[in-house]
Amino acid sequence: MALNVAKEIAALKRMTLADLQRKYAETFGESTKSRHKEFLIRRILWRLQANEEGDLSDRARRRARELAADSDLRLTAPRTGASFSAGPASVGTIDISMDKRLPMPGAIITRRYKGRTVEVRVLPRGFEYEGEVYRTLSAVAKQITGAHWNGCYFFGLCTKGQGHARTQE
Repeated sequence: MALNVAKEIAALKRMTLADLQRKYAETFGESTKSRHKEFLIRRILWRLQANEEGDLSDRARRRARELAADSDLRLTAPRTGASFSAGPASVGTIDISMDKRLPMPGAIITRRYKGRTVEVRVLPRGFEYEGEVYRTLSAVAKQITGAHWNGCYFFGLCTKGQGHARTQE
């Protein structure tokens, strides 16, 4: 008797999650913890088709075993409490690239403002001005002027076409 795929899909879609889990156990001979209805429908339907039309050829099974033997990938996440024999995990930091308009850490940015020379040292994670560390160049500009400025504009690091800069001497 030929499998009517459309009819099977309709029947499976009408089933509750518990019914699908029972059908899965009946079809595969093992229970499932999956609660994803669409996944269960697809897997059950695949197995029904494989049983009806025939499974993989011996040659395809051998090739699949060869590929699986060479694979180092996991298909599922490890269960909670699983132990790993790969050794201790290494913890590191991800270096976020700096704004391309800014000079490299260690450089000193200077600007004349209201008759005095302002110097700011570029740090790996911020800017130093008069012994204080600021997170952004705009925060430094605000400290100097008392008003909000785009730090790149204030220190003349922006080129034409990147917006409008205010000038104040």
